[in-house]
Amino acid sequence: KSFYEAHSLEEVRKAEKRLTGYNPPWTKHEEAILEVEQTVYQWFAEVGREETKIYANFHGFDPNKELVEISVRQSCFYPDRTGLDYITVQGFEMCQAASPWAPPTADQPGMIGPHWAKGWIIEDCIFHDAKCSAVSLGKEISTGDNDCTKFREKPGYQYQMEAVFRAKKDGWSKEKIGSHIIRNNTIYDCGQNGIVGHMGCIFSKIEHNHIYNIAVKHEYFGYEIAGIKLHAGIDVQVIGNNIHNCTLGSWFDWQTQGVRISGNLYYANDRDLMVEVSHGPYIVDNNIFASPYNFDNISQGGAYIHNFCAGTMRREQVVDRSTPYHLPHSTDLLGTALVFSGDDRLYQNIFVGGQETFTPQSKSGTDGYDECIMHPMCKEMNKWFKTEQLNTGCARSWQEYKERIKEAGDGDHDVFMRVMQAAYVNGNHYCFGAKAFSGEKDNTFSKENPMLEIREEKGKFYAEFTADQSLFKTKTEPIETKMLGRPRICNFRFEAPDGSEIVFNRDICGNERSKSPIPGPFEKIEAGKNKVLVWEK
Repeated sequence: KSFYEAHSLEEVRKAEKRLTGYNPPWTKHEEAILEVEQTVYQWFAEVGREETKIYANFHGFDPNKELVEISVRQSCFYPDRTGLDYITVQGFEMCQAASPWAPPTADQPGMIGPHWAKGWIIEDCIFHDAKCSAVSLGKEISTGDNDCTKFREKPGYQYQMEAVFRAKKDGWSKEKIGSHIIRNNTIYDCGQNGIVGHMGCIFSKIEHNHIYNIAVKHEYFGYEIAGIKLHAGIDVQVIGNNIHNCTLGSWFDWQTQGVRISGNLYYANDRDLMVEVSHGPYIVDNNIFASPYNFDNISQGGAYIHNFCAGTMRREQVVDRSTPYHLPHSTDLLGTALVFSGDDRLYQNIFVGGQETFTPQSKSGTDGYDECIMHPMCKEMNKWFKTEQLNTGCARSWQEYKERIKEAGDGDHDVFMRVMQAAYVNGNHYCFGAKAFSGEKDNTFSKENPMLEIREEKGKFYAEFTADQSLFKTKTEPIETKMLGRPRICNFRFEAPDGSEIVFNRDICGNERSKSPIPGPFEKIEAGKNKVLVWEK
């Protein structure tokens, strides 16, 4: 077991138990540390020009008799130059790498990774105990390396924007970068990420990995922590993974365009999924979100279809950071935009209430789309224009949104800042107090708690829950690309990476859906108690 880093020699001497770790401030709560008893094993280093002294508290163990390793290697398998394409790494166990912090504005080495190349396959491996990141699909150093920290001349956001434009100028494209396959790996006990990547991850497939115990030691804090943390993951497909006991299951940040998150199992995470400052189209379908805090939806233009959502969703506008969007299935830049929230599709999901909420924006169900979450600046603009009646929730249709835009009067960008976008919601099932958006026509409700639990039995993971009779009475229809429309900002379809239409005609287990599919990720279930195998190695 790895020791816990301390901030001082005095902390090492005291070696007190740590009970909680720091969370991002918007979550409004601390996270309980997973292995409290292990936290008393601490170390601290005094680093000088000529020597480094390391102090550690082994308590009753004798380090001269035990196996003790001090890791200094940055990586286990990572090219020292870029552009080494089409390498397969299969069947290895790699561990104990002192990989550095890997933000999107820096060089991003990991325990293993292609280092800005194309077509790697990393499969059937075991990766564990990376100080920061295990698998890196990230950027290289020439487009910036922690310049905000080094120079403090511009915010990190601006340096990140510059990194995107520099990378594009230097050949960032489908022809040269990305298209990796990361599958059937077991990744655990890493300090920052199981899988990380800015731009180098484009057009990749992350499939059937078991990722757990990521960032749960809370030795340090930063805004790049998750089981999977990708920036600019254009057309990345995240399919059939098992992600649990992470500070955050998955975090898709900037340019989440063409991304599909499908058939994954999330449970026992402090938070399951975050999508940030992206404009769509992205798809979240046939997943199980079994943690109390399911979503930080800090984006627009998403489609949430046939998910089991046992926790809360938090939404927020971002009107101080304009982020890029692209031509379909391409790194070619088309524009940048602010995030006004909404423009989401939520069809045929199961929502469960009764969870503890930590923020006013956190809601079980879809009724949060009825609330005005406008940034205070936008509300003040409506006050100045005497259009305060527009300080309301999401429009209930595209037509209603267009009418509100007209009502906002003449103007340019200010008009769109003063009107909440539409939400497209239908065919959902609400349990145990979860509430529905006022614009939803077809839905069903149950007062009962389905009591969703995930159980592991000899390497197989089962979902156990109770289905109420009302679930099967929900008016539904098969969902496909042509029904989803186009996100307002980028104006592109919800489609597969090859441009073909998607028909959501299979459930999480691969069963074919009927002409009146059941809300949620399961098609072959019955009223009453169910036990469904949802993941196995």
